[in-house]
Amino acid sequence: MRTVLLASSLLLSAATAQAQTTDPAVLTPERVFANPALNGPVAQGVSLSPDGELVAFLRAREDDVSVLDLWAAPTGEGDPFKLIDARALVPDAGELSEAEKARRERMRISQRGVVEYSWDEQGRYILAPLEGDIFLASREGGDIRRLTETEADEIDAKVSPQGNFVSFVRDQDLVIVNLADGQERPVTTDGEGLITWATAEFIAQEEMDRDTGYWWSPDERFIALQRTDESTVDIIPRLDITGGGATVIEQRYPRAGRPNALVELWVQDVASGRRIKVDLGANADIYLARVNWATDGSVLYVQRQSRDQQTLDLLRVDPATGASRVIATQTSDAWVPLTHDFKALRDGRFIWSDESTGWRHLYLYDADGRKVRAITSGEWPVKALNGVNEDTGEVFFTASMRDGREYPIEQQLFRASLTTDGAPVAVTPQGGWWSASMNRTATAYVGNYNDLRTPPRSGLYSADGTFVRWIEENALDADHPFTPFVSRRPSVEFGTLESDGHTLVWQMARPVDFDPTKSYPVVMQVYGGPSGGGVRNGWLPATTQLLTEAGYLVFRLDNRGEGDRSAAFKQALYLTMGQPEVDDQVLAINYLRSLPFVDDDRIAAMGWSYGGFMTLHMLTEPRMNLTSAISGAPVTDWSLYDTHYTERFMSTPEANPDGYAASDVVDQLDQLTGRLLLLHGMADDNVIFENATRVIDALQASSTPFEMMLYPGQRHGIRGNERQLQQWRTYLDFLDRTIGSRAQPTQ
Repeated sequence: MRTVLLASSLLLSAATAQAQTTDPAVLTPERVFANPALNGPVAQGVSLSPDGELVAFLRAREDDVSVLDLWAAPTGEGDPFKLIDARALVPDAGELSEAEKARRERMRISQRGVVEYSWDEQGRYILAPLEGDIFLASREGGDIRRLTETEADEIDAKVSPQGNFVSFVRDQDLVIVNLADGQERPVTTDGEGLITWATAEFIAQEEMDRDTGYWWSPDERFIALQRTDESTVDIIPRLDITGGGATVIEQRYPRAGRPNALVELWVQDVASGRRIKVDLGANADIYLARVNWATDGSVLYVQRQSRDQQTLDLLRVDPATGASRVIATQTSDAWVPLTHDFKALRDGRFIWSDESTGWRHLYLYDADGRKVRAITSGEWPVKALNGVNEDTGEVFFTASMRDGREYPIEQQLFRASLTTDGAPVAVTPQGGWWSASMNRTATAYVGNYNDLRTPPRSGLYSADGTFVRWIEENALDADHPFTPFVSRRPSVEFGTLESDGHTLVWQMARPVDFDPTKSYPVVMQVYGGPSGGGVRNGWLPATTQLLTEAGYLVFRLDNRGEGDRSAAFKQALYLTMGQPEVDDQVLAINYLRSLPFVDDDRIAAMGWSYGGFMTLHMLTEPRMNLTSAISGAPVTDWSLYDTHYTERFMSTPEANPDGYAASDVVDQLDQLTGRLLLLHGMADDNVIFENATRVIDALQASSTPFEMMLYPGQRHGIRGNERQLQQWRTYLDFLDRTIGSRAQPTQ
């Protein structure tokens, strides 16, 4: 199979990755899953205060990486300081409520302590929920005020835009606290049973990247809030099995083709208490996708997505009456993606992105929803709108682009003009992977960067890219936790394959003592599903080095459908999940077998979630002829998965019966080409355990040997150092027994 190296393909040896190293040391699973974290002091959730004078961030404790504290650093002189010490405020963290556990699972939060925080728009306060209660840190003097101390969890807490109130959801109702007198006032009172106020429903949290269910107007006059009625959603009894027994959870889970929750949007007048319903249209079977306010609070903008996700309407709503009208619409023959690229401007115009050209780009609209001009254009996609400086007319965005062409393995921050044509200007340098968090006026940003030689670091920059100061330099120096192992960092190569007119990118990591005259086993790491691609010029996970230390080549290909690329690239799997993705992995394995240093008979695949779905299909694909595969928490029948995700790519089971049948791996288990290790959390509320039991039952019924590892009490991810250590010991043991870990001389 022909391969074409990327223009700036990287072949970086670990020996040159760091000039100054300590004596070589072999990385072990025991060290990977221990304290302190090997990645070093990585700042998480970094954000600038609205005035750009203070930076807040979360940092894991050195004595326990599972607990986060809140830190802050001045943007001028002065060292970072700990603003909220989680253990000092709450020494004995109790059990979280089921609702909060589920919410954190949806947000992929696995740590405890201060796991989220928010600023008021004046930059006077930082609000931090901590173990179910709420703490308010004052920027002036650093005083910390405990606002709640109740048995119930307070969730989704916010400081109002002007800093006069704190709001949160408790027991399914919205509550506000007047910071002047500390008095609580309920906004809603009838949240109970199947009725919930101000909380994003399961589908919005899990699949729509919307974690909140209420929105303050900038002038604090109104709160837009959703009301959710789950009575229409099917009950899927789910066994929550722990080490101490089992509980039956009557989970409301909207499976593909079945009813969703009924979601309404209301607007509450904070002073009068008057609440009016927003007109979202006659059809109640829609998705409340996004909600934004005009800068003066006079207009509420609502994005309404059709059930088939082929239409996305932008509604202009009068908050005083709830009356609405559609001012702009996006359509697609497949699906219209949701983004966070909407930005209301002071003069009533707004910015919004779409894929009408086949690539995601930013457009300027007038107040009536007419498209004025394209802000960006070209054969590359905008990844995110990061900020707008209305005084200078600069629009900032991230993209994977070089010389006007798509370049998917790297990401930079760019700026373009709101009003005049011209090519975007790079704000950050080429190489590696940049993300950015800008202040409200887009005059400064926190830049987060990593590459193959640089662990994640965060710095403060002015909007033109000038470095101001480190937030977390995380230098790979003599004191860094990873330094003892850096000399054995694997070498990494990037390349491409061509599939049906599309360019696929791949990455290969080789053991530090790689010898091309020998023959090596290969581990193909795969995700394969619609999401951000995994092949990038970025800091490697320590687990990749565990595999190269064991003697494996580690290979990853981003197949069609995977990553933020063109609409055509993403839509290649429409109605046919499990087919084009596997075809691309066949291309990959054929390429691997063309290499003289690859042992054709010792190739395994491993993946989790969609990757688990992929590895099952790869292990039952005769053209791949895998020796073994590790499948973690796989979807095995898409009719068992949720509406918004599944119907986006597969329509409904009734409308696409052939596509659903072809993707059902249970019907293909008689074609297993090698050994299987199946893993699943026994309290998984996302990919329900039934997906695994279908495979278990079918293999046992056909007397087919396989291996299995189940995790009591664990949900869709395996949490905690101890269990993750066991998980990786299991992986390495299985791989050693099925494909071996020792290179063999070539014949």
